[in-house]
Amino acid sequence: MLPSLFISHGSPMLALEPGASGPALRALATSLPQPSAIVLMSAHWESGDLAVGAHPAPPTWHDFSGFPAELYAQRYPAPGAPELAEAIANRLVEHGLPARPDPQRPLDHGAWVPLMLMYPQARIPVVQISLPSSYGPAFQVAVGRALGGLRDDGILLIGSGSITHNLRELDRTAKAEQATPWALAFRDWMVARLAAGDMDSLLDYRKLAPHAVRNHPSDEHLLPLYFALGAGGVFSIAHQGFTLGALGMDVYRFD
Repeated sequence: MLPSLFISHGSPMLALEPGASGPALRALATSLPQPSAIVLMSAHWESGDLAVGAHPAPPTWHDFSGFPAELYAQRYPAPGAPELAEAIANRLVEHGLPARPDPQRPLDHGAWVPLMLMYPQARIPVVQISLPSSYGPAFQVAVGRALGGLRDDGILLIGSGSITHNLRELDRTAKAEQATPWALAFRDWMVARLAAGDMDSLLDYRKLAPHAVRNHPSDEHLLPLYFALGAGGVFSIAHQGFTLGALGMDVYRFD
């Protein structure tokens, strides 16, 4: 059985400047059995309802601006899986989570950037799940639980976001892996609660975690963690790090 994963995908420039995260993600991918498909929830597909990407060949969407031309030239031509998307939508409905296929959705950078580092040949079918962010953490846990059984079928479930994500307080003078104290305190609290299996505290993190709102002024980048948590089992750390002082680059697995 494959684990579910939470990946901090950082800046889109991770595709060109992978730093420590690139080798860590590649090593993680090669340590796992080859997935039959990948189902991924990205922080960059916020939606009012629950949708499932059903494009047969989802385009690579450069959903950002102000970056070098080389980044816009990158493509991740992984196939889609419309039949799997339909089955996922039906499974969600069966679990009381109304969902619809979306045959037009491309892959945003929260999907293709980490997948480019993990599976560069782009041969594994990818289905993206939307993030109804206004529903909060408990809803994302429920989505993960509804789809967790797909792991038995050799499908890799991934939540792609960031363990810390306050872009207004990034420190561009910070040394590699240097972390601001308030970002480190939040990251360490989350790791301790995940290791303890303390779901009640995790669901109420905005009140209980140190500097929660400072690390996540809005929580769309943390919510994919709850999808991975709901889909998987025992928590462990695959990679830890920071970039630009306050942008956490952690990768977690749930076996």
